[in-house]
Formats: sequence, structure tokens, C-alpha cells
Amino acid sequence: MKLLRISPLLMGVLLLGACVSMPKGPSVMVYPGSGKSFDQFRFDDVECRNFAEFQVGGKSSEDIAAESAAKSAVVGTAIGAAAGAALGGRSGAAAGAGGGLLLGSAAGAGAGETSAHGLQQRYDYAYIQCMYAKHHLVPMYGRLTSSPPSAAPSYAPPPPPPPPR
Repeated sequence: MKLLRISPLLMGVLLLGACVSMPKGPSVMVYPGSGKSFDQFRFDDVECRNFAEFQVGGKSSEDIAAESAAKSAVVGTAIGAAAGAALGGRSGAAAGAGGGLLLGSAAGAGAGETSAHGLQQRYDYAYIQCMYAKHHLVPMYGRLTSSPPSAAPSYAPPPPPPPPR
């Protein structure tokens, strides 16, 4: 009975989670390189998006998230039905399948989001590499510092070799 009271809450969370989607395309900013026209930048952008999509297998992060969530829901339903049948017979199998579906779906949503973020990161790396290779300005992370020239000791060149005998 507790499962029936909790299930509307879980269904609401799952429905809200389904509204979140990953962007299609890069999630990083790239600027046109020096001496590059905007038209050249747009052409390179399309080419690099295609390159990045090929590098991640042609699937979008939304596809990966949906596949992962569906697989977890199916596995959860099967495990729940088996456990319910073992513990409560026929009626237990139905309750176990329903509980397994809910729990599997919830777990699948989290796993799907993790998979989608990993795919988006790989896509972004491939896109950045391509745009950098085409001499566009790409983001740099970290702290840039400029150190003053050090007073390095000057070294005298080695003496010339002795004359041949």
C-alpha cells in the first residue's frame, strides 16, 4: 500500500526529469580566428559539428539518455517481477513488477543523465579540437600568468677544441 501512495510522487519526479534535455551541438563558445571572415567561421562550425558528431557515434546526448533510462526500466521491471513472484506468488509478481518499473525508471533517469553528460563532454572536446585546428579562438581553462623575465645567469660559451696534431 505504501508503494501506491509514493508512486504519484515518483511519477511526478520522473515527468519533471523528462523535461530536461541536453543541448544539440557544442556547449562551448568559440570565436572566429584572426583574419577569418564570419562566413568562413560558419562553414568551419558546421564542418566541426559534423566531425564531433561522428566522433561520438552519431548519437545525440538525448538519445543516449533515453536508451539508458529505457534499459533500466526494463531491467527493474524484470527484477521486481521475479522478486515479487518469489516472495508473494502471482499477486506479488504484479506488485513487484510495478515497483521495479518505478525504481528502475528512477535509477535509469539518473544513469541516463550521467551518460548524456559524458557524451556531451566528448562531443565538446572533438568540436574544440577541430575548431582549434582551423585556427579559431577556443576557450582556455585555468589561470594564465605572466612572469617577469628572470635574472638568469649568463653562461660563457665553451672554449674551442684544441687544434689537431
